[in-house]
Amino acid sequence: MDSDNSTPPPESGRRRAEISVTEIAVLAGVSVPTVSKVINGRPGVSAETRARIEELIREHGYRRAENPGSTPSVELVFQALDSLWALEIVRGVEEVVGPRGLAVAVTQMQGRLTPGRSWTRDVLARHPVGVIAVSARLTDAQYAQLASRAIPVVALDPTGEPSHQVPSVGAMNWNGGLLAARHLAELGHRRVAVVHGPDELFCCRARLDGFRAGMDAAGASVDDRLVRQAPLYVEGGLREGRHLLERPDPPTAVFATNDLQALGVCEAARQAGLRVPDDLSVVGFDDLLFTQWSVPALTTVRQPLSQMGAMAAETMLDLAAGRRPAQDRVELPTTLVVRQSSAPPRPDH
Repeated sequence: MDSDNSTPPPESGRRRAEISVTEIAVLAGVSVPTVSKVINGRPGVSAETRARIEELIREHGYRRAENPGSTPSVELVFQALDSLWALEIVRGVEEVVGPRGLAVAVTQMQGRLTPGRSWTRDVLARHPVGVIAVSARLTDAQYAQLASRAIPVVALDPTGEPSHQVPSVGAMNWNGGLLAARHLAELGHRRVAVVHGPDELFCCRARLDGFRAGMDAAGASVDDRLVRQAPLYVEGGLREGRHLLERPDPPTAVFATNDLQALGVCEAARQAGLRVPDDLSVVGFDDLLFTQWSVPALTTVRQPLSQMGAMAAETMLDLAAGRRPAQDRVELPTTLVVRQSSAPPRPDH
């Protein structure tokens, strides 16, 4: 006789086992305050004791009792919240979790790659449905602490390979760089510079590598002397744009690995008495809202930021409901948006 004795996964926000903090303390051979410190991510507990308590929490599926008056939330952590790039991602997450009655709690790390201990403590205290880490590099200990409270983590645009098989969502950055190179090469540019972001950001390395591959395929290898690294801000593009345009053999085009850098390069050209695209073509990456209204309107590679946020949110909700996603890594396509900042090089170039 066929029968189905399987047990459905626990609903998000409910305990999988009725075990109390006192019982965990007895099993671990420690005091209740010590267990409370571990649950809330506070210091003052040795690594060995913390690991023992974490294991008991995982084994028995302990979950903090929810405050009946609180609104369940999703934790969204950024390196920084200083551009439309971050706002597009927040919008995508909100479109998914808002209709489900979930709030979005947004925190930032002031540009650091790894959140500090205070972030971990605060997140454990809030006990969100899940965490979406945007270009953030959580430590093994942070992953373990979140996992012990059944708080799933999804990496969005990770800086490298996420630990512990954490599902991740990103864009086809390499292909985006390739598209930019093909566009400039087809226009006839051969002396092309690149302003790219920090090497520790995987997306920037992928965009540069894709661009190199595209130029190589066109028979116009990128001169390493024309590859400049800068922060992903207007100031970075302005500084490196000035440096490139002051050379005795300046480039005829610049590919910047984000739109803010591209805007800085355009300003460097203006200050040098050059016109974009008559004297210098510029291509960016992201397709932020302002790019269509800049003067000239910016040619750029669009990455689907709001869709990336929505995909990360859907993946996080699946994990919270006990469903493993079909793929651990999802990359959404990038597309080239041709506007007025790119044109063939002048004949005398």
